[in-house]
Amino acid sequence: MKKLFTLLPALVLFMSLAAQDSTAPAPQTPAVKRDWSQVNLSNRPNDHFMIQLGYNGWSQKPDTINTRGLSRSFNMYFMFDFPFKTSPRFSVGIGAGFGSDNVFFDKTDIDITGQNNNTLTFRNVADTNHFKKLKINTTFLEIPVELRFASNPVTPNRSWKIAIGGKVGTLVSAYTKAKNFQNKSGGTINAFTRKEKAKRFFNGTRLAVTGRVSYGIFGIYGMYQINAFVKEGMGPDVRPFQLGLTLSGL
Repeated sequence: MKKLFTLLPALVLFMSLAAQDSTAPAPQTPAVKRDWSQVNLSNRPNDHFMIQLGYNGWSQKPDTINTRGLSRSFNMYFMFDFPFKTSPRFSVGIGAGFGSDNVFFDKTDIDITGQNNNTLTFRNVADTNHFKKLKINTTFLEIPVELRFASNPVTPNRSWKIAIGGKVGTLVSAYTKAKNFQNKSGGTINAFTRKEKAKRFFNGTRLAVTGRVSYGIFGIYGMYQINAFVKEGMGPDVRPFQLGLTLSGL
């Protein structure tokens, strides 16, 4: 027993010293700066193909315009990517593609052809006969440009990516599509579809700022049109914007 009491303090002292050694910080390895000139980025996948699906809204929309439902946009682009030689985590992306936007309206009649007015009108028809569903669709051919950052440019499909930029587009199509003609009580008068095409009220050029954040091939994006959607003096000064999901790769 005496031997036990003699060995116990020695054992505690030994364990204490061992614990201090095990918790001592490991020696720091000096950081090595990567030599990007030795890395081959010629065949890397870096968002050469992009698909975007998002919500499409109108900012500065007057209260007299009654939108409804989930208005949506679909964009698709083919892109070229040019990394900076001195810092390949940064690159410039430029490409071409198209964007198709839909805006849905509630109990509204829209004269897109201008047969009865010289301005784009949005008439509330809740108290009379109206179409159950009505939308405006516009389609643009677009050239997007981005300043890109990838946390790991060697494997961008497994890294964080940020891009800011803009795009310019030209209007190729604009039309309204209305379905199911009803009376004011919601009863069906005629289940037909009316489609009218005209571009006269809309700006032929779109200028927009863009941004997106991704990890790998999945991300989110935003867009805001900085010039007027409707020609000056021919309708409300609304500015389309988009928020949605991006799928990018290749």
